Amino acid sequence: MTRRYFGTDGIRGTVGKPPITPDFMLRLGHAVGRVLKRAIAEPQVLIGKDTRISGYMLESSLEAGFASAGVDVLLSGPLPTPGVAYLTRAQRLDLGVVISASHNPFQDNGVKFFSAAGEKLPDEWELAVEAALEEPPQWVDSATLGKARRLEDARGRYIEFCKSTVPHTLSLRGTKLVIDAAHGAAYHVAPDVFHELGAAVVPIGCSPDGLNINAGVGATAPEALCRAVAEHRADYGIALDGDADRLQIADAAGRLYNGDELLYVMAADRLARRDAVPGVVGTLMTNMAVEQALKQIGVPLVRAKVGDRYVLEELIARGWQLGGESSGHLLALDRHTTGDGIVSALQIMQAIKRQGRPLAALLEGVQLFPQTLLNVRLRDGSDWKHNTALDGERARVERELAGDGRVLIRASGTEPVLRVMVEARDAERGRRAAERLAAAATAG
Repeated sequence: MTRRYFGTDGIRGTVGKPPITPDFMLRLGHAVGRVLKRAIAEPQVLIGKDTRISGYMLESSLEAGFASAGVDVLLSGPLPTPGVAYLTRAQRLDLGVVISASHNPFQDNGVKFFSAAGEKLPDEWELAVEAALEEPPQWVDSATLGKARRLEDARGRYIEFCKSTVPHTLSLRGTKLVIDAAHGAAYHVAPDVFHELGAAVVPIGCSPDGLNINAGVGATAPEALCRAVAEHRADYGIALDGDADRLQIADAAGRLYNGDELLYVMAADRLARRDAVPGVVGTLMTNMAVEQALKQIGVPLVRAKVGDRYVLEELIARGWQLGGESSGHLLALDRHTTGDGIVSALQIMQAIKRQGRPLAALLEGVQLFPQTLLNVRLRDGSDWKHNTALDGERARVERELAGDGRVLIRASGTEPVLRVMVEARDAERGRRAAERLAAAATAG
């Protein structure tokens, strides 16, 4: 069965257009509730959301859908995605539901789910929900309708969890931090976490109005963070995205650190603490310079498909703990079951404090290779996988790079476009190689 609604990370789209409509969300809550009740007599679910204005509407619809299937609901209000994952596990609930479109603008929204263990659910579960959506509803009688209540102090519980992921001896006194919550779900969480650990906090992107989530702030617009760090003469800036599972960090010199670099710091710091790091999982887009730097300290890197879901699957399969994406989705499975921007930032601050060196020094010698990414529109009916001109040019480029770069060619999953990426130590050399590959793709 092919999936009609679920994508790589739940269900997402434009509000007011199917499937992000109140009637569909009622059906979705009902279908998910029926799937839960096949295995659990009296299931309980937690619903959290980010700060989008549409969250009110979708929350009410999902709540009604669950109640109509006889499922009890707890409501957390605005809370980061990883906070919902944590509280689902900590409160011994059966399912966590997040209403968010992550880094997308406010016009979009979506729904994603976590298991009782606080982990992403498998494809089989999503297929079961899709099948239930195609069946006629089975409304329970009045005596067995589900009930709803607020989960008291969800915010405070999650703040304490975040702090518990670093040693109680860690103090950020004497450190000035800009915290950018993207006007999103962490607006009333992230500043308090770092303040309670002793940092002097300058909050930006912490005034949501329902319409300004991710608008010119946050991890997807880090220029605001860099400006604020300079303006307030802060030591570092920490930027999250709308649901706070993505991280970017800036330092006082204006340097911005992406997920690849931060993943290296996390791995190297664990080795310095004499913790075992059997390997790290990145993606097809992880910078080659980081792969080489990890190899030099004895840590292999394995590449998964793009998407934190695939990174997580690879980590679980190998029994490893650390993984992430260039975009700033970072996983430390010995700290949390899912990617968490606040927890990841704390891991970086712990490394800085423990080693007594600035972040730039912790990455000394790790110089990212420039990447050239070109989108090549394919002609109708063209088969790039059997394009002999492209195959030949790719072989020539890989021989020329000879370990000083790499080539990645993949089709877009949403449009007839071929994505051609060349990563090379020399930026101009990489650009010319990418253009040759793009020309070969259209010539075949």
